[in-house]
Amino acid sequence: MKTRYQAFQLTVCGLLALTLTACDRQQERADRANGLISSVINQILGNEVDSAPDQLEAVPVEARAMSGTIQPQSVQVPPQERAASRFVIGSIVAKPRDLPPPVAMASVKADPTLAEDIIVDDMTEAKIVVLDEETTEEAMSNPEVIEKIQGPTTKRTRSIAVMSPRVAIRERTRSLSPRDPDAEQAPSAPERSVMRSRSLPRPPSIEEKIAALPDMRPKLAERALTMRAAALDRQMIAEDRMIEAANKFGVAAAIQRSRTGQMVIEIGADAMSPTQFQGQTTPQQTYAYETDIECTPENVEAARNDPLLAMQCVIDDLQASGEFEYVEKDYVFDAQIIRRPEGEGPTTVQITPNDPLFDLQWHLRSQGSDTGESAGGAGFVDFWTNEGTQGSPDVVVAVIDTGLDMAHPDISESENLVRGWDMVTDPLVGNDGDGRDDNPDDPGDACPENGVFADTYHGTHVAGTVGAGATNNRAGIAGAAWNVKIVPVRALGKCGGRLSDINDAIRWAAGEIPEFNELNEEVWNDNPADIINLSIGLFRTCPASLQDAIDAVTAQGVVVVAAAGNDRVSTEFYAPAGCRNVVTVAGSDARGFLAPYSNFGDEVDILAPGGDLTRDDNGDGNPDGVLSTKSAANCFDPVSGQPVASCFYAYEQGTSMAAPHVSGALALIKSKRPELTATELVSRLMTGVTSITGDQCLGECRQFPGATRIEGNDDICLRKCGSGLLDMGAVDLSQ
Repeated sequence: MKTRYQAFQLTVCGLLALTLTACDRQQERADRANGLISSVINQILGNEVDSAPDQLEAVPVEARAMSGTIQPQSVQVPPQERAASRFVIGSIVAKPRDLPPPVAMASVKADPTLAEDIIVDDMTEAKIVVLDEETTEEAMSNPEVIEKIQGPTTKRTRSIAVMSPRVAIRERTRSLSPRDPDAEQAPSAPERSVMRSRSLPRPPSIEEKIAALPDMRPKLAERALTMRAAALDRQMIAEDRMIEAANKFGVAAAIQRSRTGQMVIEIGADAMSPTQFQGQTTPQQTYAYETDIECTPENVEAARNDPLLAMQCVIDDLQASGEFEYVEKDYVFDAQIIRRPEGEGPTTVQITPNDPLFDLQWHLRSQGSDTGESAGGAGFVDFWTNEGTQGSPDVVVAVIDTGLDMAHPDISESENLVRGWDMVTDPLVGNDGDGRDDNPDDPGDACPENGVFADTYHGTHVAGTVGAGATNNRAGIAGAAWNVKIVPVRALGKCGGRLSDINDAIRWAAGEIPEFNELNEEVWNDNPADIINLSIGLFRTCPASLQDAIDAVTAQGVVVVAAAGNDRVSTEFYAPAGCRNVVTVAGSDARGFLAPYSNFGDEVDILAPGGDLTRDDNGDGNPDGVLSTKSAANCFDPVSGQPVASCFYAYEQGTSMAAPHVSGALALIKSKRPELTATELVSRLMTGVTSITGDQCLGECRQFPGATRIEGNDDICLRKCGSGLLDMGAVDLSQ
């Protein structure tokens, strides 16, 4: 007869062995699981297990040192008078009206006749640079001017045509404008020499088009898109219209088209420098805040010498043409983290990881008031235990953010990472010396002029909460979903991230469109995301182009999770939180109360741990922030209390921290029930909430404009904070 120990051992080992077989783990995974088996057996039999202090003491300082101090209330609530939204001067995002929808590559392979109507060459990604009159005259005597403007024809700058304003439309490689060509004068020979353009190749046959379609993984093949010929025609007509607008106001222009339909036109001097990198240490293109500037007949002549006025004039002109679905400024998004001021220092059997700092992660614990629980916990421990899963490598979460600190020890050794992409166009914003490429490493994003006095490593902290780092490895912290795949997509850098870059990042992450390597070869995301995390924000209603990108990927079955924002206002004034087809997440503290910084409103779907560095409601002597992966300074050793110069883990707060809890939760549900559609997945998530009661989402009306006044009390308002507080222990997967 088997002993009680052997019976339990066979039961637990058998269940975990089945899980390992199903997930096809590597040996390292098996080794970690064996450690977990021993831990579970000891808990079941009541054997002595390592206490939290013992686990901390058993690991080296670098595996436990962290950053974070309890902050005074005065520094954590953002000022009420928030500046208007920022945008890149001279950069405009547009989409032609009535654009025929793209075609799925899988459909073309299934029905070759569809190939008659698609584009497979690089016409879809071409770029045109139109000079201003002054540069045109200079180029007449110095051909090197054109070569410098063209730059290396790689990545986003490939297939560049450079032309003078007078020949821009007449001498197009392929002009599809309905105007009468005889109405224009032929350019002179010197003017012709200013233009550099590809010759149009022979149109490929249907067989050649089919052969050119790349072979893809099944999930990617379901989503990958190619452009219809009619859509390219519409883009080129719109391109002509953009050139005319630039000529009209006497500015240079660079026009980039893509297979998504989104077009970016940059006007002014920077438009003639596609690489946008000449050794400067600050962004070459500057930002501006929203103003009431107007383009009128009286001031139109001044547009040639006023970049902001010229930009507004071009936008007004394009909008008035009726050719475009939307024309808008290239707004700048920020990470939704509450920044510290410069110089601020640092009962049932449960399956838990052996990471030494896990006991300080109140946000992952069971929801409750007993020992080892937290009133504001998200219940991940319960889900790991009840559902017997910590995630599946078949589930993919894309984190669109500042990238990842690839040198971080918990990141560099993690098996959860797959290939990502750097989507930051401007190398100076990217802070890495180049534009878009296959390296999503985060080189830092300090931007003192925007209140960021030190590198935030924001994306590393966010991705760590989802599960980018190695969990159950006896070092550092644990992630919400231990075993899912994480795709890092870098779209933010110094001083924020462009709307146009974020739009492309969303589509690439979903496997809709490719990017391009140094050889101009298409690079698709081989691990298209099931869930996309957007811990970013813009104090503005949802831009049309962002909504367009979100709609495109959610139509493919992707769930998009958005941080509610940190400005204590209604989410209807925020993007992407106020966009349609997103799961909007507000931030809570360790009590389960809506945090003072969090946005609120009808658009909020769910409340999740965002942390509050001004509180210590669990009495552990540490701030109630969210603890995750992040390289930081001014740290301390939680065992000795002694200061440590640098460390790899830190407490942070913000709705940026709340969103990845929901992304991790969705990934766990998808791991357990892979057949669920996106709608069903979100529906199951919403079964795992604790109802909001009492004063959890109340606040003083004077501090939260737009909140709903409580009847009988003019001073207290309700800040609508969603269906309830995330509690993975309550998720119902029975149906």
